[in-house]
Amino acid sequence: MKKQMAILTAAVLTIGCAAGCSQQEASADLTPVRLNEVVHSVFYAPQYVAQELGFFEEEGLDVTVSVGNGADKSMTALLSDSADIALLGTEAGLYVCNEGKEAYPKAFAQLTQKAGNFLVSRSPSPDFQWTDLEGSDVIGGRLGGMPELVLEYVLRQNGMEPFTDVEIVNNIDFTSTAGAFTGGIGDYTVEFEPTATALQNSGAGYIVASLGAACGEIPYTVYMANDAYMQENPEVIEAFTRAIYRGQQWVDTHTAAEIAEVILPQFPDSDLETLTSILERYQAQDTWKTDPTFSQESYERLQDIMEQGGELESRVPFEDFVDNSFAEKVTAADLS
Repeated sequence: MKKQMAILTAAVLTIGCAAGCSQQEASADLTPVRLNEVVHSVFYAPQYVAQELGFFEEEGLDVTVSVGNGADKSMTALLSDSADIALLGTEAGLYVCNEGKEAYPKAFAQLTQKAGNFLVSRSPSPDFQWTDLEGSDVIGGRLGGMPELVLEYVLRQNGMEPFTDVEIVNNIDFTSTAGAFTGGIGDYTVEFEPTATALQNSGAGYIVASLGAACGEIPYTVYMANDAYMQENPEVIEAFTRAIYRGQQWVDTHTAAEIAEVILPQFPDSDLETLTSILERYQAQDTWKTDPTFSQESYERLQDIMEQGGELESRVPFEDFVDNSFAEKVTAADLS
């Protein structure tokens, strides 16, 4: 009996070792990629679909993700070589480009085409109009950041001057705005998901408007990499872009409930019903690109918004900042 147990134990250990060795070998075959995302939000659903369905691994990549909690911090990670690729607002790259550096990060794939944040009020407002904000206090975003610039743009589009007709609070850290609102600061707050829905579900606020719907199409969130990294690793950038494209296509052809089921592991504190409602809201405003290519028209519009906000020193030509070649190659291959 002891002899049989010894044989069985040895067999189990052998199988376990073989499985472990096999996993290590598989991992060794993948190219490591360090991705820094500006925040962790349902807003980036196509990326999470690519992660959860194994699209990156199928493209030969082992992607590890860190969170910057701010476009400025994600850009710093990129510039300091703490990340190979960053998912962040286009404006962060334009600022660096305007500093006059010879080598600067370039954008190679676009993920979202609408702003992903929502205006949350302290009270229900089913007939909300943007002019209702006149004379109120709104918790906005970091000055110069895309969430703040879009808010200011929407106010101007509705005949109000930021900081004159509407007081905007800018001195609260991105991760603390919801807590500040719950604590009594501001009449309104601008929040990404799932925070906006969490405020609504807790009874602390009510989602009354979408900044994405009010602003229109812009390259809101994009993937960037340092020019040197792109030149040295074109096959990695292409594989990464292809995985993102597959995620975008999957999201475009599935329901909010199906997407929620796939990305739920990314949001362990949420549930399927909440995620589904958030995704339905994002789908309704046509949030995501269906392919990673950039539109020059929407790019120029984003620069218009930055200029109106007094944050763009000089315009950056599309071809100097955007490398569409990878996105065009993966979409062309899919069509052929």
